[in-house]
This record gives sequence, structure tokens and C-alpha cells, in this order.
Amino acid sequence: MAGSEVGEKSRIMNSPSPPRSETTVVAARSSLVDSFKGCGFPGIRIPKEDLKRRILFPDYLRRAMRDSIRFKNPKAGEEHVGDAREEAALEAPMVVFVNSKSGGRHGLVLKGRLQELMGEEQVFDLSIVKPTEFVQYGLACLENLAALGDDCAKQTREKMRIMVAGGDGTVGWVLGSLSQLYDQNRLPVPPTGIIPLGTGNDLSRSFAWGGSFPFSWKSAVKRSLYKAVTGPVCHLDSWHIVVSMPFGENIELPYSLKYTEECSLDQDLVVEGELPEKSSCFEGVFYNYFSIGMDAQVAYGFHHLRNEKPNLAHGPIANKVIYSGYSCTQGWFCTPCISDPGLRGLSNILRVYIRKINCSEWEQIRVPSSVRAIVAVNLHNYGSGRNPWGNLKPEYLEKRGFVEAHVDDGLLEIFGLKQGWHASLVMVELISAKHIAQAAALRLEIRGGEWKNAYMQMDGEPWKQPLDKEDSTFVELKRMPNQSLMINGE
Repeated sequence: MAGSEVGEKSRIMNSPSPPRSETTVVAARSSLVDSFKGCGFPGIRIPKEDLKRRILFPDYLRRAMRDSIRFKNPKAGEEHVGDAREEAALEAPMVVFVNSKSGGRHGLVLKGRLQELMGEEQVFDLSIVKPTEFVQYGLACLENLAALGDDCAKQTREKMRIMVAGGDGTVGWVLGSLSQLYDQNRLPVPPTGIIPLGTGNDLSRSFAWGGSFPFSWKSAVKRSLYKAVTGPVCHLDSWHIVVSMPFGENIELPYSLKYTEECSLDQDLVVEGELPEKSSCFEGVFYNYFSIGMDAQVAYGFHHLRNEKPNLAHGPIANKVIYSGYSCTQGWFCTPCISDPGLRGLSNILRVYIRKINCSEWEQIRVPSSVRAIVAVNLHNYGSGRNPWGNLKPEYLEKRGFVEAHVDDGLLEIFGLKQGWHASLVMVELISAKHIAQAAALRLEIRGGEWKNAYMQMDGEPWKQPLDKEDSTFVELKRMPNQSLMINGE
């Protein structure tokens, strides 16, 4: 049965995928080993000039793209065409996006090192140049020059690779901006590699870029760029999230979520609560996970604590220590019994529906009363390289109707976490999480009752979702039609 389901899954891909050996089949590895492996120990020497020949744009294209972005006009670079000389074909022209606020003080240091190696025109500080601006003006500049007959601009656009220096949220931001190219039929979409500067770095781990960046190694920057030149391209599912809630509430949304006039919720599902007379909707895209419940509440509190006291955040290790300590203060380990203890579980406010692969019908899934957090994961890495879904045996997969999980299979793995002690044992991989389902789509119906708020997060970006006592709030997750392209750093 499992074999036939895998066959069915392979047929739903809208874009061709490379063989499974070339896509990322992720094994959950320990954070320490993974961190070192990602950036490589000193070995083969990489000559700087050889690397530059592979990744640097011709000077006139650098200036053309810079002016197009600066003046927000793709045609602003045309004046530099006269400076063009006969140029050899580039192997992997590259741009790097740097979140200078990531990695404690190291983000700015890394930005300087990259600009020294590649020049300012190919290294973008995300606080100055947004990835949407690069897509709208920088890439459009190369496309415009190519349309005018510039073969070098054409090859640069077609062979371009992108590196992102930041955490999972930063990588997702860039991937989401690049996905606009599919919608606008501006192909090919450049593949993306990662320099891990965040706290968890689960996307980075999943594609063999490691769990942290070794700033003490001067050659680490060159090695990362070299691997981005030579690494194979893999596919990654991306997931669309839509939230519909009663009109009138004001939410401080993460930058990865935007309000929308059109609410594309599936209308085929019967609701149990009351439908609000008027709704407001917001949407976004995630690549790693979505969660609701206690883990998101801890993440939300930590996020605001870090913003209020930025001196606490000096790097990934400090962040993890503070995060662990903060989680102990939020009631996950010991909840004050302020009312009915049964109100602690998500089953009191939540109805979960899934749609299985190649199936048009929604199916309601029971939520165990002990579950205080529900997580839907796309990757095998969650919470700094842990694998809460576990490496499941074939017999168990067949018994539950599951299939082996991959990052490009069109499925989310949905599991539950109970109290903090259960979550702790899951995160050190002594036990697996509470398996709930595998699904090609997920829908949550939430009614507040005694709860005034629910906490949610996606790819490390949390928010507080207000709830109505009678009217339902809906969350719907569906796979995007096009996959993101990732560079494997192995």
C-alpha cells in the first residue's frame, strides 16, 4: 500500500524533480555534528581569484543592476551597455542577501567580508534592499538588456545563483520573493543556498549548509560560495497559509504575512461554529513549519523579550539558553489551575480537518485532549535540527497509512506536543511526538470560548491571534503549485 501511495505522490508534482538521490532526503542529525559538517573543515584550498572568475558579474552589468535598483527602474541600466566588452561566459554569477541583524554582531562582519570579496553591487543588506526590489528591478534589468540583444546579460540571468545569509525567516522571505517569478512567467528561477546566521537554522540543516556559521574560519566564506557554485539543485515544497477571522481585530503580523482583500478558503467544508458576518484575511507562505499552541506562545514571548532587550541576543547559543529559560516561565511545564484544567488542551477550541493526497474530500481528525501544541512540518528538521516526527519503521508507516517523508512530496507531517516534559523528551529524540496525520492540505476551525487568544507561528515568526467566543476563525494550509529551488551544500 505504501508503495502505491508513493507512486501517486510522484504524479502530483507540477514541475519535474531530479532523482531522489539528487533531491534532499534529510536525515535528522545532531546539532553539533551538523553545525560543523555544514561549512566544512579546512581541506581543499580555494583560490580567491578562481572563485571571483566564477561568480563576479562583468563590471557594466554590476553598475547597470545597481542603478536599476537605486532608481527603481529596470531601464536605468541601459546607459551602461556601451561599456560592455567581450566577456567569457560565467559559470555561476551570484548575489548574496545578508540580514545584518542576524548572528548577533556577526551579520555586519560577514557583510563586510562578502563585499570585500564580491563588491557592494552583488551583496545586498536586506535592511536597505528588499528581495522584492531585487526581483522587480535588478533581475528585470538583466532581462531588459537580454531582450536588447546582450548575450552576456542573458547568460548572467539564466545562470544566476543566490545565497542568503540569515535565519530561516530571512531565507523564507527571499524564497517568497523569488516565487513571484513563477507568477510572472519570468523563468528560470535562481536556486538558493544558505549561510546560517539564525538560531534554529532548520532550512540550512535540511540542505546540508549546517546549523551555524564558523566565523573564526577566514576561509569559511569562500568555501560556502564555492559550494554554492558547484552544489546540485534540489526541490522544496512551499505552503500557502490563509487566515480568516472576524472583522475588526487588529493584529501585529510578522513581515511574512500580508492582509488580502480576497479570501481563498475552500467553501466545501461544513463549519461547526458561527460564520462572522464580515471577515478580514491575511496570507503568506512558509517552507518549514506552522504551529498553534504552547510552543508558539513561548516563541511569541521570547520574540518580544528579545526586541525589548536586544542586548540579551548576542548569537545563536545565547538565544537558545534564553529561550529554554523563558519557556519554563510560560506555564508549559507547570500550568496554574486558574479554571477547569480541561481548558488547557487545544481540543477545547480547535477542529482539525485534513485532505489526503489525490482526494477532494475533507476528513475531520480527532485532537487528543492532552495536546497543547499542534505542529505541521514540511522538513525533517525542527527546533534546531531535531526530528520530532521520528524515523518511522515501514511496519508502522503501513499500519498508520503514512509514507516516508520527504521535503518535496506534497505532504505535511502533523504531530502534537503535550506538556513541556513531553516536548523536552521529544526534542532530545528519546521519544517521537504524538503522530496525528499526513496531509496534502490542513484546515483548522477555532472558536475561542473561554480563550481570548491563540498563539501561532510559521518558520519562527510568531503572532498572537485574537479569538471570538462565538464566531469561528479559520486557518487553511495548501501546497503552492510551484516548488522552490535550493542548492544542496553537501
